[in-house]
Amino acid sequence: MDISEIIASNVGTEAGIHIGKSDAPVKVISFVNVRCPFCREWHEKSRDVISRYLDSGRIELIVKPFDKEKESLQRGNVIHHYLDYAAPEQTLEILDEVYARQDLWGSLTHEEVANFAEDELGLSKQDNKEQAEKIIAEANAANIRLVPTVIIGEHIFDEHISPEELEKLILEEAGKE
Repeated sequence: MDISEIIASNVGTEAGIHIGKSDAPVKVISFVNVRCPFCREWHEKSRDVISRYLDSGRIELIVKPFDKEKESLQRGNVIHHYLDYAAPEQTLEILDEVYARQDLWGSLTHEEVANFAEDELGLSKQDNKEQAEKIIAEANAANIRLVPTVIIGEHIFDEHISPEELEKLILEEAGKE
């Protein structure tokens, strides 16, 4: 991923699913599309480290479901509109399930994906249009084109970060407080 064109200062903390304490010293901002296999890789590799620091109150995870025009990711857009921004902890558990079952729903039609969200995951469609538009506008303003794009302070990275490197970045950012 070429991060040289990304303008991290154009990424805010308002839009997205806020998991953890809002006053946590470190913000982990993650632009994802739940149909993307690389986003699944990031989610699975980072989950233990993220959970540990969420539980300790040292980070706030801000997940920004990024609706993409790419045909292969549009099924993720469907799921995004079933995520409940008002129930962030439960939504994180739903994301675990969505990623774990990505191979099952990832090749369904858009209508079948919606049925999967409702029938298999027990979700109902949410009014996330305004949030989705803010996330798309923010990504465009920051030149974020690829998912996952993760930002911690001035650090920008993708799924290729190891759990050890992630933990080091979180601790480094926490040390700035």
